[in-house]
Amino acid sequence: MLKELIDQFYLENQKNKEQTRFYITDAGKCSRAVFFRFKNAPREPVQARIMRIFEHGENIHRNIFNILYRLRLGVTTEIPIPSQEIISGRADAILCINNENYVLDIKSMNSMIFRNLAQPKEENVYQIQLYMHYFDIKKGILLYIDKDQQEIKEFFVEYDEPLVKSLLDKFYGLKVEIEANKIPARLADYPRNWQCSYCAFKDICKTANGDEISWEDFKKKIEEFSKT
Repeated sequence: MLKELIDQFYLENQKNKEQTRFYITDAGKCSRAVFFRFKNAPREPVQARIMRIFEHGENIHRNIFNILYRLRLGVTTEIPIPSQEIISGRADAILCINNENYVLDIKSMNSMIFRNLAQPKEENVYQIQLYMHYFDIKKGILLYIDKDQQEIKEFFVEYDEPLVKSLLDKFYGLKVEIEANKIPARLADYPRNWQCSYCAFKDICKTANGDEISWEDFKKKIEEFSKT
Protein backbone atom coordinates (compact mmCIF):
# COMPACT_ATOMS: atom_id res chain seq x y z
CA MET A 1 0.00 0.00 0.00
CA LEU A 2 2.66 2.54 1.02
CA LYS A 3 4.92 1.58 -1.89
CA GLU A 4 2.09 2.30 -4.34
CA LEU A 5 1.45 5.69 -2.72
CA ILE A 6 5.14 6.64 -2.91
CA ASP A 7 5.41 5.53 -6.53
CA GLN A 8 2.25 7.44 -7.38
CA PHE A 9 3.72 10.59 -5.83
CA TYR A 10 6.75 10.43 -8.12
CA LEU A 11 4.74 9.58 -11.22
CA GLU A 12 2.23 12.38 -10.66
CA ASN A 13 5.07 14.90 -10.37
CA GLN A 14 6.65 13.78 -13.64
CA LYS A 15 6.56 16.49 -16.29
CA ASN A 16 7.75 16.54 -19.88
CA LYS A 17 8.96 20.09 -20.25
CA GLU A 18 8.86 21.73 -23.64
CA GLN A 19 12.43 21.93 -24.90
CA THR A 20 13.42 25.00 -26.89
CA ARG A 21 17.21 24.89 -26.50
CA PHE A 22 19.80 22.18 -26.26
CA TYR A 23 21.13 21.19 -22.87
CA ILE A 24 24.86 20.75 -22.44
CA THR A 25 24.03 17.22 -21.27
CA ASP A 26 22.78 16.54 -24.82
CA ALA A 27 26.40 16.52 -25.99
CA GLY A 28 27.22 13.02 -27.18
CA LYS A 29 23.58 11.92 -26.98
CA CYS A 30 21.69 10.25 -29.82
CA SER A 31 20.56 13.00 -32.23
CA ARG A 32 17.31 11.20 -32.96
CA ALA A 33 16.39 11.01 -29.25
CA VAL A 34 17.16 14.72 -28.81
CA PHE A 35 15.03 15.50 -31.88
CA PHE A 36 12.10 13.51 -30.44
CA ARG A 37 12.38 15.44 -27.16
CA PHE A 38 12.16 18.75 -29.01
CA LYS A 39 9.05 17.52 -30.83
CA ASN A 40 7.54 16.10 -27.61
CA ALA A 41 7.13 12.74 -29.32
CA PRO A 42 5.45 9.86 -27.45
CA ARG A 43 7.81 8.36 -24.92
CA GLU A 44 7.92 5.82 -22.13
CA PRO A 45 7.24 7.39 -18.73
CA VAL A 46 10.17 7.44 -16.33
CA GLN A 47 9.76 4.79 -13.66
CA ALA A 48 9.34 5.97 -10.07
CA ARG A 49 12.42 3.92 -9.14
CA ILE A 50 14.53 5.84 -11.68
CA MET A 51 13.25 9.15 -10.36
CA ARG A 52 14.33 8.15 -6.86
CA ILE A 53 17.78 7.27 -8.20
CA PHE A 54 18.07 10.75 -9.74
CA GLU A 55 16.92 12.31 -6.47
CA HIS A 56 19.55 10.33 -4.55
CA GLY A 57 22.19 11.62 -6.98
CA GLU A 58 21.09 15.19 -6.29
CA ASN A 59 21.48 14.59 -2.56
CA ILE A 60 25.05 13.37 -3.15
CA HIS A 61 25.75 16.59 -5.08
CA ARG A 62 24.48 18.70 -2.19
CA ASN A 63 26.66 16.80 0.26
CA ILE A 64 29.76 17.43 -1.87
CA PHE A 65 28.83 21.12 -2.18
CA ASN A 66 28.66 21.37 1.60
CA ILE A 67 32.13 19.84 1.95
CA LEU A 68 33.57 22.18 -0.70
CA TYR A 69 32.22 25.22 1.15
CA ARG A 70 33.72 23.98 4.39
CA LEU A 71 37.08 23.50 2.65
CA ARG A 72 36.94 27.20 1.69
CA LEU A 73 37.91 26.64 -1.91
CA GLY A 74 36.30 29.83 -3.18
CA VAL A 75 33.55 27.66 -4.59
CA THR A 76 30.47 28.77 -6.51
CA THR A 77 27.87 26.07 -7.14
CA GLU A 78 25.16 25.39 -9.72
CA ILE A 79 26.15 28.22 -12.05
CA PRO A 80 24.21 28.72 -15.30
CA ILE A 81 26.35 29.26 -18.37
CA PRO A 82 26.16 32.74 -19.95
CA SER A 83 23.02 33.13 -22.05
CA GLN A 84 23.38 31.41 -25.43
CA GLU A 85 21.34 31.27 -28.60
CA ILE A 86 20.69 27.54 -28.61
CA ILE A 87 22.38 25.95 -25.58
CA SER A 88 21.65 26.10 -21.86
CA GLY A 89 23.32 24.40 -18.95
CA ARG A 90 24.37 24.68 -15.36
CA ALA A 91 27.79 23.63 -14.08
CA ASP A 92 27.94 21.86 -10.74
CA ALA A 93 30.66 24.16 -9.43
CA ILE A 94 33.58 26.42 -10.15
CA LEU A 95 36.32 26.23 -7.55
CA CYS A 96 39.80 27.50 -6.90
CA ILE A 97 42.63 25.15 -5.87
CA ASN A 98 46.15 26.52 -5.42
CA ASN A 99 45.15 29.75 -7.17
CA GLU A 100 43.85 27.92 -10.26
CA ASN A 101 40.21 27.83 -11.34
CA TYR A 102 38.51 24.55 -12.24
CA VAL A 103 35.09 23.60 -13.53
CA LEU A 104 33.75 20.71 -11.45
CA ASP A 105 31.26 18.16 -12.76
CA ILE A 106 29.99 15.51 -10.33
CA LYS A 107 28.69 12.13 -11.44
CA SER A 108 27.30 9.36 -9.23
CA MET A 109 26.92 5.71 -10.22
CA ASN A 110 26.49 2.22 -8.83
CA SER A 111 29.41 0.11 -7.62
CA MET A 112 29.56 -2.17 -10.66
CA ILE A 113 30.03 0.71 -13.11
CA PHE A 114 32.32 2.59 -10.73
CA ARG A 115 34.58 -0.41 -10.21
CA ASN A 116 35.29 -0.70 -13.94
CA LEU A 117 35.79 3.03 -14.51
CA ALA A 118 39.40 3.47 -15.61
CA GLN A 119 38.89 6.73 -17.52
CA PRO A 120 36.16 9.36 -17.70
CA LYS A 121 33.10 8.58 -19.77
CA GLU A 122 33.21 10.14 -23.21
CA GLU A 123 29.89 11.96 -22.87
CA ASN A 124 31.02 13.43 -19.52
CA VAL A 125 34.18 14.76 -21.16
CA TYR A 126 32.04 16.41 -23.86
CA GLN A 127 29.90 18.10 -21.25
CA ILE A 128 32.73 19.46 -19.12
CA GLN A 129 34.53 20.68 -22.26
CA LEU A 130 31.49 22.83 -23.07
CA TYR A 131 31.33 24.15 -19.52
CA MET A 132 35.01 25.11 -19.69
CA HIS A 133 34.37 26.79 -23.03
CA TYR A 134 31.50 28.95 -21.83
CA PHE A 135 33.17 29.90 -18.55
CA ASP A 136 36.55 30.45 -20.26
CA ILE A 137 38.28 28.13 -17.79
CA LYS A 138 40.96 25.83 -19.17
CA LYS A 139 40.89 23.08 -16.54
CA GLY A 140 38.17 20.79 -15.27
CA ILE A 141 37.64 17.98 -12.79
CA LEU A 142 35.25 15.07 -13.31
CA LEU A 143 34.42 13.68 -9.89
CA TYR A 144 32.81 10.22 -9.85
CA ILE A 145 31.16 8.89 -6.70
CA ASP A 146 30.19 5.30 -5.92
CA LYS A 147 26.67 5.64 -4.53
CA ASP A 148 26.89 2.27 -2.77
CA GLN A 149 30.38 2.36 -1.21
CA GLN A 150 31.02 6.14 -1.25
CA GLU A 151 34.38 5.71 -2.98
CA ILE A 152 35.60 8.62 -5.15
CA LYS A 153 37.57 8.83 -8.40
CA GLU A 154 38.68 12.03 -10.06
CA PHE A 155 39.92 12.82 -13.56
CA PHE A 156 41.52 16.09 -14.67
CA VAL A 157 40.50 17.44 -18.07
CA GLU A 158 42.29 20.07 -20.16
CA TYR A 159 40.35 22.34 -22.49
CA ASP A 160 40.26 20.97 -26.06
CA GLU A 161 39.29 23.71 -28.53
CA PRO A 162 38.97 21.47 -31.65
CA LEU A 163 36.71 19.07 -29.73
CA VAL A 164 34.50 21.93 -28.54
CA LYS A 165 34.20 23.25 -32.09
CA SER A 166 33.15 19.80 -33.27
CA LEU A 167 30.50 19.53 -30.53
CA LEU A 168 29.08 22.96 -31.32
CA ASP A 169 28.99 22.18 -35.04
CA LYS A 170 26.92 19.07 -34.28
CA PHE A 171 24.48 21.11 -32.20
CA TYR A 172 24.00 23.64 -34.97
CA GLY A 173 23.60 20.84 -37.53
CA LEU A 174 20.91 19.21 -35.39
CA LYS A 175 19.19 22.59 -35.00
CA VAL A 176 18.87 22.75 -38.79
CA GLU A 177 17.30 19.27 -38.85
CA ILE A 178 14.85 20.15 -36.07
CA GLU A 179 13.72 23.32 -37.83
CA ALA A 180 13.39 21.42 -41.12
CA ASN A 181 11.33 18.67 -39.42
CA LYS A 182 13.81 16.04 -40.55
CA ILE A 183 14.26 13.12 -38.15
CA PRO A 184 17.97 12.24 -37.93
CA ALA A 185 19.19 8.78 -38.86
CA ARG A 186 19.60 6.17 -36.16
CA LEU A 187 22.91 5.66 -34.43
CA ALA A 188 25.33 3.73 -36.61
CA ASP A 189 25.55 0.93 -34.02
CA TYR A 190 21.79 0.73 -33.33
CA PRO A 191 20.52 -1.19 -31.37
CA ARG A 192 23.80 -2.23 -29.69
CA ASN A 193 24.61 1.29 -28.47
CA TRP A 194 24.09 1.57 -24.71
CA GLN A 195 21.79 4.55 -25.21
CA CYS A 196 19.27 2.41 -27.08
CA SER A 197 18.62 0.20 -24.05
CA TYR A 198 17.62 3.15 -21.86
CA CYS A 199 15.96 5.35 -24.49
CA ALA A 200 12.44 6.56 -23.73
CA PHE A 201 11.78 6.72 -27.49
CA LYS A 202 12.93 3.21 -28.43
CA ASP A 203 9.42 2.08 -29.43
CA ILE A 204 8.80 4.84 -31.95
CA CYS A 205 12.42 4.69 -33.11
CA LYS A 206 11.88 1.03 -33.91
CA THR A 207 8.77 1.98 -35.87
CA ALA A 208 10.74 4.39 -38.05
CA ASN A 209 13.36 3.14 -40.47
CA GLY A 210 17.04 3.82 -39.90
CA ASP A 211 17.46 6.69 -42.36
CA GLU A 212 16.51 10.36 -42.16
CA ILE A 213 12.75 10.74 -42.55
CA SER A 214 10.14 13.49 -42.50
CA TRP A 215 8.78 14.26 -39.04
CA GLU A 216 5.42 15.34 -40.48
CA ASP A 217 4.96 12.05 -42.32
CA PHE A 218 6.11 9.99 -39.37
CA LYS A 219 3.92 11.92 -36.93
CA LYS A 220 0.84 10.99 -38.96
CA LYS A 221 1.93 7.37 -38.86
CA ILE A 222 2.30 7.23 -35.07
CA GLU A 223 -0.95 9.16 -34.57
CA GLU A 224 -2.82 6.60 -36.68
CA PHE A 225 -1.08 3.77 -34.84
CA SER A 226 -2.14 5.17 -31.44
CA LYS A 227 -5.80 5.12 -32.55
CA THR A 228 -5.76 1.41 -33.31
